[in-house]
Amino acid sequence: MRIVFATFSEKTHFIGMTPLAWALRAAGHEVCVASQPELAPTVAATGLPFVSVGSDHLLPQVIAWVRRMAEDTRPDFDMMRVTEPERPSLEVLGSGYRDVLIPLWWKVVSDPMLEDLVSFCRSWRPDLVIWEPITFSAAIAAEACGAAHARFLWSLDLFAAMREQYLQRAAERPEATPDDPMRAWLEDRAARHGVEFSETLIRGQFTLDHLPASLGVPAETGTPRLPLRYVPYNGRAVVPDWLRTPPERPRVALSLGTTATQRLGGYTVDVTALLEGLSDLDVEVVATLPVHEQAKLGTVPGNVRLVDYVPLHALAPTCDAMITHGGSGTVMSGLVYGVPQVTVAHHMYDEPLVASLLAAQGAGVAVDPAGPVPEDVRAGTALLLEEGRYAESARRLREEIAAMPSPADVAGRLAACAGEGADAGPQVVLTSGT
Repeated sequence: MRIVFATFSEKTHFIGMTPLAWALRAAGHEVCVASQPELAPTVAATGLPFVSVGSDHLLPQVIAWVRRMAEDTRPDFDMMRVTEPERPSLEVLGSGYRDVLIPLWWKVVSDPMLEDLVSFCRSWRPDLVIWEPITFSAAIAAEACGAAHARFLWSLDLFAAMREQYLQRAAERPEATPDDPMRAWLEDRAARHGVEFSETLIRGQFTLDHLPASLGVPAETGTPRLPLRYVPYNGRAVVPDWLRTPPERPRVALSLGTTATQRLGGYTVDVTALLEGLSDLDVEVVATLPVHEQAKLGTVPGNVRLVDYVPLHALAPTCDAMITHGGSGTVMSGLVYGVPQVTVAHHMYDEPLVASLLAAQGAGVAVDPAGPVPEDVRAGTALLLEEGRYAESARRLREEIAAMPSPADVAGRLAACAGEGADAGPQVVLTSGT
């Protein structure tokens, strides 16, 4: 069987796919990763074959442009509104598609690789295409060459929840013909390659989801889902010698993700003040910060160890608590080892919702970044270390994750799916979307 993993060039979205890609290779299947040129070094470091398609996207430039706009003219749409009891109106959802998500995000990353990706898939003839959930060009390429295809989520499935609500709202107005920006965009792109529009171009034929049910998106998605155990992968790394020595006092990891500094111009919290706030705790704080961010700190407290990079899957098992930004990959990397977390979400996409779901499960403390962050982080960290109920809840989530099908298990199910073609998704899925 031939399988393409397709994603736009975003490292954090791709690396979560790697364990499944290797499980499929280990099972004897041909696997390749198709992405824009910028991702080539990251993919090459995994040992997976890479095919460069299209040109690099300009998302960082678009983000910088939006950030420079005045507050009163900056387009805004909060994806988390689709999880609120009062669901957004059809007009709000349509505007979210038309004014924000499609022109400022999805079209920017997906369009530059469409032509080349379709050409490659028609030439290589994959049986299955697994795509990052906003790389919509991959769904078109899959249907253009007759392959089965599935989305691979990197976090909460707010995209499918939004689509489900849009369709429900539109069905409530049968007398009207609502503007559907999502359909208009994809219908145009698909028609160029002889593909008819269907909802599978938006939500896939089925969905691979590594979040446990306890942390699932609290909204209907209307998608058949194949659970997949999260296996932490952080890229090639050498485990430092100090990490092999058990800490003499409780260890707390500080990991605020890479997107803030690589895409958004910096952290949204004062890291210096945050570290100072932890200085009186009898803990070892391991702060994973890029060198250029470390240079901004000056002198740090004596209980802080600054590191440029350390593989999180090696650091987390040695920790009693973590302080994170609420990113799905970081949160899951901690939960795999049963580590409770203080989350300081950046109010970006799903991070506040991930933080609140973690807190609701009793495995963490969510800190409002608009409040007194250093004081609240210090209080939350002390709480996680002093009260065993948080670690107990984190261990419960660890057990839930461990019970999910492994990448090797899922590899076998995907082989059956590809063999059955486009109608196979729901038949091999273990659970359905809510």
